[in-house]
Amino acid sequence: MNSKVTPWEVDIESEEDYRKLIEEFGVKEIDDNLLNELKEITGDLHVLLRRRFFYAHRGFDELLKEYKNGKSFFIYTGRAPSKSKMHIGHLIPFILVKWLQDKFKVNVYIQIPDEEKYWAKKTDDYEATRQYAYEDARTIASVGLDPDRTFIFINSEYIKHLYKPAIYVAREISIHEAKKVFGFDDSATIGLPFYISLQIVPTFFEESYPLIPCGIDQDPYFRLQRDIAEKFNRKKAITILSKFVWGLQGPYTKMSASDPKSAIFIDDDYETVRYKILKYAFSGGGATLEEHKKYGGKPEIDVSFFWLSVLFEEDDRKLKEIEEGYRKGEITTGELKDYTAKKVWEFLRNIQENRRKIDLDKFMYDGKLASEMWNWEFKI
Repeated sequence: MNSKVTPWEVDIESEEDYRKLIEEFGVKEIDDNLLNELKEITGDLHVLLRRRFFYAHRGFDELLKEYKNGKSFFIYTGRAPSKSKMHIGHLIPFILVKWLQDKFKVNVYIQIPDEEKYWAKKTDDYEATRQYAYEDARTIASVGLDPDRTFIFINSEYIKHLYKPAIYVAREISIHEAKKVFGFDDSATIGLPFYISLQIVPTFFEESYPLIPCGIDQDPYFRLQRDIAEKFNRKKAITILSKFVWGLQGPYTKMSASDPKSAIFIDDDYETVRYKILKYAFSGGGATLEEHKKYGGKPEIDVSFFWLSVLFEEDDRKLKEIEEGYRKGEITTGELKDYTAKKVWEFLRNIQENRRKIDLDKFMYDGKLASEMWNWEFKI
């Protein structure tokens, strides 16, 4: 495949690339059988699963089997801050985490690795990145996570608790193995190989199964975790892996926090959301209104329709009506964009309102789970 996918660089060009990643990474497709099994337990399916945006997994079938047999699990994921604010694509894993927490009533651990982007040379100002870490934590909490069952921690603050288990983890992973799995070249800083151990440590927070919803680019960390988990009397990591949200510029483009023309940010107001979508969102419509009405549009390459299909239009019947109407030319590009802007804003308005009410201390320091974790000690 011509695409490149690592935790620090993502280049996807087609759905075929996603299919090839299943083979390359040795994961499984999330198929109808697995979704039906999950639905039997939960009663319904989140749109991110139903529409296959989370499309691959490692061991999720095993986890559901163990859960039915009375075994427990916890959820772990994270967000590496940079020198910019979060956009809607960054919230994807946390939206699914909230649904899973509601359905299974499990603990959630969210790592904010404020050092990762600095070590990866994706930012040059570490102190600025640390400040964004707190803003990101507030945004993540605003999806509606249970403060009594959620612990959000920033690596540099929590390092006293991370470092001792990281010592043991780091010993089990050779430089050769790290290079083979992550593709480090001579320009990589020595921080990145050690960061692997810091990323793995939270999978050991509990002795039950760790479930990690994340982008498929994060899979290499948990492949290594599965190789060493049993040495520490811990369960192997289970992952459910997502695709990536398209940027405004078109299919498979990146929604980048450093490019305002590519992304919808969490703090954008309605007028900004509407302006960006109307002006920048790549269209699958005809070159002219007359042409569009005559020949119809192509929803499969339209950014607005993609966003609706991934998350913002949960009603399957309504989405089908939009797809058919657009394909026949009965719905214009302007109408589709305007509808998408309203749906995105409904989502963002709720996030922004929640964000203003968040007591971050309950998630990071004073809440039930947070208080327990500040006393946590790693024991083999």
